[in-house]
Amino acid sequence: MAHQCMGMFSVVTGGCGFIGSHLVDALVRRGDQVLIIDNLSTGVQDNLRSHLSSGAVELLATDLLENSWQKKIAGARRLYHIAADPDVRESAHRPDSPIANNLVATARVLEAMRTKGVPELVFTSTSTVYGDATVLPTPENYAPLEPISVYGATKLAAEALISAYCHSFGIRAWVYRFANIIGERSNHGVIWDFLQKLRAEPHHLEILGDGRQSKSYLEVHACVDAMLYAPDHAGRPFNAINIGSEDWIDVRSIADIVVEEMGLSSVRYYFTGGERGWVGDVPRMLLSLEKMKNLGWEPPVTSRESVVRTVRALLEK
Repeated sequence: MAHQCMGMFSVVTGGCGFIGSHLVDALVRRGDQVLIIDNLSTGVQDNLRSHLSSGAVELLATDLLENSWQKKIAGARRLYHIAADPDVRESAHRPDSPIANNLVATARVLEAMRTKGVPELVFTSTSTVYGDATVLPTPENYAPLEPISVYGATKLAAEALISAYCHSFGIRAWVYRFANIIGERSNHGVIWDFLQKLRAEPHHLEILGDGRQSKSYLEVHACVDAMLYAPDHAGRPFNAINIGSEDWIDVRSIADIVVEEMGLSSVRYYFTGGERGWVGDVPRMLLSLEKMKNLGWEPPVTSRESVVRTVRALLEK
């Protein structure tokens, strides 16, 4: 595939996944030539069927822990590193997977960028780097950063490596600490979980924890808009930026929305109990968006609106 076109040549790792495929949609719309690197462990080619058939993107189905991809990124202007093991809950049982697929893979991406001369990186980090933050909404300069999940720890360690490569080798990076990003094509998380449970048993719903966990949610199209906005407006070598909504919603309210949108009645909720739904669960998360707002971007939807849109999108599948 030739990379000469009106837009820039962009690389997206994890481009067949949930957030990655929506990002690829946006990059293609603006005229970028896109190379996707994805091992297809959680992503699916169907998410990008139209782009693959039209030749707008190239898919390299390989793992970042392998050695077949590095030369392919030469000439790229920007690399969007989204590929990761995203399962926070499972990281308490299989820590080797996020360590390899989040931290080691990021180190390999950075080294490939250094040797192949790719100057810009966009990295999807997470609000879980803040751990149990005592300041809400939590700003980017909050300290100390003490993640309570292996997943959050691998993302924070990856952030540190990225910062070092930026200051040592002239790379410029935008690191996004996401709230809960939800929407069409998502295949894990609380909404997806509730839908699966209620389809199997429409009269009972198990809710992990006490149902009072309150967090910020943002619909994926708004998230992608923010991801593409910040690089044009934040120019430091290393830019850590929160992306989310300015409110939150609790788990029980999400269950109520799912039940209502499914047209169910007489659903009994069963709570597993405890403040946390699982080991590593952060029960209260709300990010400060002052940095993004100062750059000129504001979230166009609330957490509740994002949840409703997501439930409807997943029900249409």
